[in-house]
Amino acid sequence: MPATQSESIVPPHLVRPDTVRADLVRHNLIEQLADARRRTDDLFAIVKSDSLYDRPIAERHRIIFYIGHLEAFDWNLFHERVLGLKSFHPGFDRLFAFGIDPVGSGLPADQPSDWPSIAQVNEYVKKVRVALDEKLQEALSDSVPPGPNGFPLSTLLKVAIEHRLMHAETLAYMLHQLPLSKKVPQPESANIFTSPVAERSIKIPAGMATLGLARASGAFGWDNEFESHTVDVRAFAIDQYKVTNRQYLEFVAAGGYESRAFWADDDWAWKSEQGISRPAFWKREGNQWLYRTMFKEVPLPLDWPVYVSQAEAKAYANWAGKSLPTEAEWQRAAYGTPEGSERAYPWGAIQPNAGFGNFDFERWDPVAVNAFPQNQSAFGVHGLLGNGWEWTSTEFAPFPGFEPFPFYRGYSADFFDGKHFVMKGASARTAACMLRGTFRNWFQAHYQYIYTGFRCVSR
Repeated sequence: MPATQSESIVPPHLVRPDTVRADLVRHNLIEQLADARRRTDDLFAIVKSDSLYDRPIAERHRIIFYIGHLEAFDWNLFHERVLGLKSFHPGFDRLFAFGIDPVGSGLPADQPSDWPSIAQVNEYVKKVRVALDEKLQEALSDSVPPGPNGFPLSTLLKVAIEHRLMHAETLAYMLHQLPLSKKVPQPESANIFTSPVAERSIKIPAGMATLGLARASGAFGWDNEFESHTVDVRAFAIDQYKVTNRQYLEFVAAGGYESRAFWADDDWAWKSEQGISRPAFWKREGNQWLYRTMFKEVPLPLDWPVYVSQAEAKAYANWAGKSLPTEAEWQRAAYGTPEGSERAYPWGAIQPNAGFGNFDFERWDPVAVNAFPQNQSAFGVHGLLGNGWEWTSTEFAPFPGFEPFPFYRGYSADFFDGKHFVMKGASARTAACMLRGTFRNWFQAHYQYIYTGFRCVSR
């Protein structure tokens, strides 16, 4: 209801600061959700209309599923338990509810004809957004009701926002594998010219690393980010930069994919059965190596970070006589300081911006690993946030004090199976809100398609 004239004129000195802050929070969350929707809508728009039922990665759903999934997730999170809305299409609510763990669940065998028409899916998306937006605006009034199990509505909105932004990244790497002819090219950022990468290791002294968020802080995090605890880390040395395509090419040229000694048993079996002989983003054409960017093929950029599965990263590390860092080692190298304190970001306390790295949708593809000299930790380790996630050797497992979200119990717990491994950092397509130091990503070891590189350690 619009305010009357008498309601709208309030002397500034009578406006309570906490009311102003609450209004700002409400406004920001609605704007963030709208912005996240624009991100994913823009991604679907790069797919030509006759390719929306394609499956760019065999282990994943068809593209049409994700158009419905993002809205179904929001609807299932909010509609009945929180906003009191009745479902208008229960079948779609179920059909689009869950994705696929990309390795180990068997390849999906559905056909395009098994899915609803794009017109039906778009109508579902439209109805969900209209219904949710109207009720969310009402619910985010002066008296904000709690969500399920007492969670504030603001927390659930942040879950919806970050879930969609995660998909903005996973959709990007999925569409990366779509044939170039099936995509509408988009403007690309100018290249960054750098000097050749000087490879070296950085010594990190023994010290403490803080993992996780403290519940008492009130900060938002996913269930696997809690509870905060410290870990003793012994001294080690870590690569100053992510491993580059140039370095990985040396491994390939040395017969790394044919040398059994560098691969764990299950990794060797996977590589052999799948006929894998190169990174998924590389292509051999005669005597030349090409790199597949989002919209074209280019000669292999030697100073870009290599993107590989964890199995491939481990094989390279074995070949180099090193290993992958643990989650705690990576955390110490990124956020620790020689004095023993810890930083909010590797470079300090300044909020992330485009001058610090390749993240927050600034680019479609990587840049040279030394492109952002400000993006370095107190120890001088470069490029820890952005330009590609980084594999660790740590199995994805709960921290002490872990409690699953009651409204999304399987988000993390379904993957505490000893087969998934923690990734830290961020890629070019990672949203700024997920650049917090406690954020944990994870995938299985035999998945090649993600924007994930690595660096090695020696102890």
